[in-house]
Amino acid sequence: VIEAAGRLQSNMTSGPNSIAQQAAIEAITGDQSSVGEMRETFADRRDLIIDGLNEIPGVTCVKPQGAFYALPDCSALIERSKDNGITDSLTLSEALLDEVKMAVVPGAPFGATGHLRFSYATSEDTIEKGLDRLSTFAQETTE
Repeated sequence: VIEAAGRLQSNMTSGPNSIAQQAAIEAITGDQSSVGEMRETFADRRDLIIDGLNEIPGVTCVKPQGAFYALPDCSALIERSKDNGITDSLTLSEALLDEVKMAVVPGAPFGATGHLRFSYATSEDTIEKGLDRLSTFAQETTE
């Protein structure tokens, strides 16, 4: 039974399933007209989040050239928030979740100590709400 289960597992996980294969074919050979529109949409969202992050005291962010993540340097915000128990990107991300209901990813696991990771694969409205929450948090935490 173990030998048969091993063969089954090997065949089930060693390659993409048929549905994924058909989706990949369609993605490569199908209508590509939406790609340019998606690229423009992501560029607009990227510019929105980068500009907004750079307006928040204690936060600086360079414009990413790919993907849909921003990785702002929040070191100055962390430093100014030490009296509130914030000592690194992990405690900052926990505080953002607890205090303003904002989910972000600490940058330390990506080798970016003092940074947070934000996704802009969401609506402009959601990005603006997130920026407002981060700005409010930054103002209240450093007072």
